[in-house]
Amino acid sequence: MTYTHLLFDHDGVLVNTEPLYLQAIQEQLATLGIALRETDYIQNMAAGIDPWVLARAAGCDEATVDQLRYARDARYQQLLSTRPITIAGVDDLIAELAEYFQLAIVTTSRDVDFDLIHALDGQPRTSTTPDVVRHMDFILTRSQYEKSKPDPQPYLLALSRFGIEPSQALVIEDSERGLRSAVSAGIDCAAIYHPFTARQRFTEATYHFADLGELKQFLLR
Repeated sequence: MTYTHLLFDHDGVLVNTEPLYLQAIQEQLATLGIALRETDYIQNMAAGIDPWVLARAAGCDEATVDQLRYARDARYQQLLSTRPITIAGVDDLIAELAEYFQLAIVTTSRDVDFDLIHALDGQPRTSTTPDVVRHMDFILTRSQYEKSKPDPQPYLLALSRFGIEPSQALVIEDSERGLRSAVSAGIDCAAIYHPFTARQRFTEATYHFADLGELKQFLLR
């Protein structure tokens, strides 16, 4: 199969932010005496189960859950601002792929988090700030579509923006929800494994790669 366009998921694929998001959730649940294990979180995430179901089961009402979400978001942004989140070699790899393919990011990240990660306000975060966005034709964040992954809408919108058929694109994902979104949109999907999602099986993926380096070798072979 010859592809002309690559559609990248963001968190976990291009930046190592997922452990920080989990930490922010764990810290809020811990205030209720609830311990959320990483394995349970990943399993629930793949199934589309809200992590706050544990808070509700402990007797929290929706107002309290909203407060926990707000605290989670604030803590996550604090972690993004202070912890290294780059994945070694990604910037150079994306720059090389951009010479051969048109690229886009399709992410469930909120604008405020994406902008903080990439310092789009022009204020460099640190020397470790990732800079892959300059190689992208466009970026779709959560605010730009109504239905989130695993619904196909995000990737269908990306196809529409490029004006291409599903057969021309390859999606690069690291989660079952993202994989189902791509498959439902009729697009081939390459599953990328990393420690945070290594237990997921990705049985519907067209390809399986240990990392982006293997993906690049496959695409440029």
